[in-house]
Amino acid sequence: MRPLNIKEAASRLGISPRAIRFYEEKGLILPAKQASNGYRSYTENDIWRLQTISALREIGMSLQDITHALGEIDQGNQQRLEEYLELQQAVMYAQWIELKRMLDTTQRMIDLNRQDGPLDVSHLHELADSSRRLREARQNWHDRWNYDTQAAIHDERVQAKSNSIPASSPSSASFPEEADSMPYNESRDVGEHQDTQKAPPSSFYLYHNYDEALEQTANWISPVPGEHGLDIGTGTGNLAGKLMERHALMTGIDQSREMLRTCRTKYPGMHVKLGNFLALPFADQTFDFLVSSFAFHHLSPDQQQLALQEMQRVLTPRGRICLTDLMFADALHREAYIRQAEADGNGEQLLAIRERHFPLLDELTRWLETNGYVTKTVRHNELLHTMLAVPLR
Repeated sequence: MRPLNIKEAASRLGISPRAIRFYEEKGLILPAKQASNGYRSYTENDIWRLQTISALREIGMSLQDITHALGEIDQGNQQRLEEYLELQQAVMYAQWIELKRMLDTTQRMIDLNRQDGPLDVSHLHELADSSRRLREARQNWHDRWNYDTQAAIHDERVQAKSNSIPASSPSSASFPEEADSMPYNESRDVGEHQDTQKAPPSSFYLYHNYDEALEQTANWISPVPGEHGLDIGTGTGNLAGKLMERHALMTGIDQSREMLRTCRTKYPGMHVKLGNFLALPFADQTFDFLVSSFAFHHLSPDQQQLALQEMQRVLTPRGRICLTDLMFADALHREAYIRQAEADGNGEQLLAIRERHFPLLDELTRWLETNGYVTKTVRHNELLHTMLAVPLR
């Protein structure tokens, strides 16, 4: 087929010549020029590339991301292209969820206005303020721990329990020979990958009773073969892998590309996607159960409430939830733990409590029970708990 001029190319693609020139200016397409007159001519490959650009623009992808995506296509890297598409999908789900929240708030304002008697405007203000606060909570989460840098050593780190100091012992920082053998100091890992042999000592270790807790989670979920499950913050897929062994069809999401790449290598039969607690990139009522381990505490209290609502959204009416994480039993437990750490001069533990938001187990179960679940919990050590929530309906 002969090359097309710009008007012919625009007509074939259903876009304007101006749009084509814009993509050329941005370096997304480089058509050849005819020697005789200097006019651009567009080959079938150019047309295909323009179609790809138009398709990616249609889903709202930025020009910068389109440039990266085209580079991956040129190199035949389908997996990296899929990551860009999934990231864009996650953005669209976040926008959709936010729009649904705004629609709900608007409807509640309409309902208030329809009530008998004079309207109390302060109620509208309260609704608007609550809506704003939740919107900010959804938008303000970011990965302060830079988990992309931790993927290569994550599995080693979670198995280091024999060479680390228990989180269940606030006064245990007096064993430097044990602390020095810690492979990674998570409370100091912001933005920097550290050599596993040179990591500074830490008196706080997240992953005591790790295998026991994951086994408890899998046993309590007890999937029926063929059930669809979601693992939020899947990391390298250790919990999801245990559920796959029980013949569940698992999907894992994580905000870390590197964690997901390791997960794909370990569990090629697992479906993994970029995403996070606050905007799960799935349709309503997609999963039969939902699990998460050692991830929920990365959310602020407001974000934890949003996450619970998102979990409910993607679960079937009989869908169950099982969370394993470091949690305080209640506010008194948290206060006593902090007082003990302060008395011991344990800065590492105090830093971990400030940087993370270990949930209060009694508040978490109260929210779930108020929203139609029956719950049960088991304690693995002073901080680590597993909680199962099953809907009553």
